[in-house]
Amino acid sequence: MSNWTLKEKSQGELQVTIEGEVWLDAQKKAFDKLAKNVEIKGFRKGQAPEKLVRGSINPQQILMEAIDVVANEALRNGIEEHNLWPVARPELKVEHIDETKVDLTFVVTVKPEVTLGQYKDLPFEVEEVSVDDEAVNVELERLQQQYADLEVKAEDATVETGDTAVIDFEGFKDGVAFDGGKGENHPLVIGSNSFIPGFEDQVIGMKVNEEKDIELSFPENYHVADLKGQAVVFKVKVNEIKVKRVPEVDDEFVSELHIKDVTTVEQLKEYLKNQLLTQKQADADNKATNDLITKVVENATVEIPDAMIQSETDDMIKDYGYRLQQQGFSLEQFFNMTGQSEESLRQQMAQDAKNKVKLRLVLEAIATAEQLEVKEEDIETQYQAIANQYSMDINQVKNIIPSENLAYDVKLQKALDFIKGK
Repeated sequence: MSNWTLKEKSQGELQVTIEGEVWLDAQKKAFDKLAKNVEIKGFRKGQAPEKLVRGSINPQQILMEAIDVVANEALRNGIEEHNLWPVARPELKVEHIDETKVDLTFVVTVKPEVTLGQYKDLPFEVEEVSVDDEAVNVELERLQQQYADLEVKAEDATVETGDTAVIDFEGFKDGVAFDGGKGENHPLVIGSNSFIPGFEDQVIGMKVNEEKDIELSFPENYHVADLKGQAVVFKVKVNEIKVKRVPEVDDEFVSELHIKDVTTVEQLKEYLKNQLLTQKQADADNKATNDLITKVVENATVEIPDAMIQSETDDMIKDYGYRLQQQGFSLEQFFNMTGQSEESLRQQMAQDAKNKVKLRLVLEAIATAEQLEVKEEDIETQYQAIANQYSMDINQVKNIIPSENLAYDVKLQKALDFIKGK
């Protein structure tokens, strides 16, 4: 048995006493574990008589080791008994301990209570959207650029704006090469402004195999401290010049796109118009949904424990690090490049983390208040939707995503659909 006392709005004490056979058994297991590592002269390790072994082990050490044997189960039983929902790792305090019993106190931060404000019958108005010919033409031009080819220009040609100059370069400050300032066969699109200001302008007019010293200064706000505002020289050689050839929009171009049931330019335009319209409708729905969510969350009151915000921030930083890895960077490299620290990134993310936590808590409270149930078929439908989205077998998805996680997501979606009036 245990006793739960809520000391603050989201933190309380779970008091547990362990005694009798359970505590004696825990001490025996603790002794057996410690005895395996005891060495006594004249006996093989772990083979000495119990009396001699006990004489070489501090009794207090056995008691403290016994706590490790029983603490997790005691905490788990207490959580189930009092229907608690911890949101952070509990702190353990030993109030009393001897060979007959141990009194433990777990300081547990639990999910806070939410006081809902108005969330029913709030306006949910989705803006009407349309797509004009200009938007379709912009999308056509994007496709043309996407399918454009790069052709090598004649050797006597010069670099022009829009060309891709394949260059070798190395940067020097005060005659000494600096880190990160060297590249070979680098494809530089002239006009992309991907290099520091002034570099691309001085490549214009160069020919294949031409070498040139480009003198310029790094911007004052450059991310590398040693190079901010510094005058440097780049030794540059042009290896190749390529020009972009944009295809004409005709039926042959359309056929190369391999879009189902789209074989003519007019069909392509209609297809693009429908795609743009679908996206604009989704954007309008998202905006209306976000406006509604903001109002519902503002109407609710909840005191969010710092532990929940810290945990959410941890998850956000992990996710950010993963996305950086997808681009070939690590978090450490990001911090070095930007001059930021993990602490400053945490501070930037803290408010977003708090907003995300509050939103989840409010949606959970709505689901509870409205008795929104998640059925097996709801979970199965969601599994199938994910499988279809990623072209996976549904059993693969089930092996990756636990059903409890999916059930939680479905419950929040049901709460969101409820306030939208669906």
